[in-house]
Amino acid sequence: MSELTFEQMLEESFKTIRNGEVVDGTVIDVKPDEIILNIGYKADGIITRSEYTNESGADLTTMVSVGDEMTAKVLKVNDGEGQVLLTYKRLAAEKGNERLKEAYENHEVLKAPVAQILGGGLSVVIDEARVFIPASLVSDTYEKDLSKYQDQEIEFVISEFNPRRNRVIGDRRQLLVAERAEKQKELFAKIQVGDRMEGTVKNVTDFGAFIDLGGVDGLLHISEMSWGRVENPKKVFQVGETVEVMIKDINDTKVALTLKFPEANPWANAAENYAVGTVITGKVARMTDFGAFVELAPGVDALLHVSQISRAHVDKPSDVLAIGQEITAKIVDLNESEKKISLSMKALEPAESVEEVGEEDTAE
Repeated sequence: MSELTFEQMLEESFKTIRNGEVVDGTVIDVKPDEIILNIGYKADGIITRSEYTNESGADLTTMVSVGDEMTAKVLKVNDGEGQVLLTYKRLAAEKGNERLKEAYENHEVLKAPVAQILGGGLSVVIDEARVFIPASLVSDTYEKDLSKYQDQEIEFVISEFNPRRNRVIGDRRQLLVAERAEKQKELFAKIQVGDRMEGTVKNVTDFGAFIDLGGVDGLLHISEMSWGRVENPKKVFQVGETVEVMIKDINDTKVALTLKFPEANPWANAAENYAVGTVITGKVARMTDFGAFVELAPGVDALLHVSQISRAHVDKPSDVLAIGQEITAKIVDLNESEKKISLSMKALEPAESVEEVGEEDTAE
């Protein structure tokens, strides 16, 4: 046995290794900043922290244990101190690049957690090989703040593979576009005008809100947000809010939505509620030179012409009325088909009031 052992030792003493060679070894010692391997050579192999992981300041004693088997690549046969300098990280990255190359050629969908948020996009790591996903390829919509993706596991494909130029580009956007297209196809196959659906407010603008119906965005125009007036959609809706909407129109891939539900139509009983001769109370909503528009109910405005404000002469409505002022008037005309109502305050004034004033003026 001793002779065999001696022969083995003799054989090992002639063993040679080269830069770039892949070697197997056993961990014989671990320090916070380096790993020492027995690689069956006259000198031990050393893997420094920076050649083991990209995590700066990592404590290697928490990552590797004595007795672990490892495969590494020779960087330098003699590091100047008679030891062999090895790299674990670069070998893993090479294997990772092979994995990425295969995924690129097969159009495979990969999944990995986001390792780093960069100025122009995201960085993910597959088997120690880094993939860069530009901001423009992170989502199917523009996203200014990418911080929410930190540590989040995402799916993507490799759209460009050129490791020599350090360009391995990932694309998440095309997966989302394809997924949305499939959802759109399914949704358009079953929705109809008049359907009521729950959706999520995706974006709010000055002219309306875009509602995600589950893969299809519908536009809820400001004029369709209420039977009454909406001055500012941003004061009514918040991004992320859930709303029930009704489909008003479908034109190709465009969906128009409304919140004007028929049962809430304030004009439904107009003939009864706003019959000619009815005395009604309302608030001045807006004014022009020719008259004032009075809100009788949300979605029902009536015109009080300047000539119907008083039996006395009125140059313009703003001389005697104010926005928000509550007034009482008589309905003198109703046109249901055009949704027009005309009011008169003058009709409620005693006819003799002006005549009496005129007589007093004459007497003076």
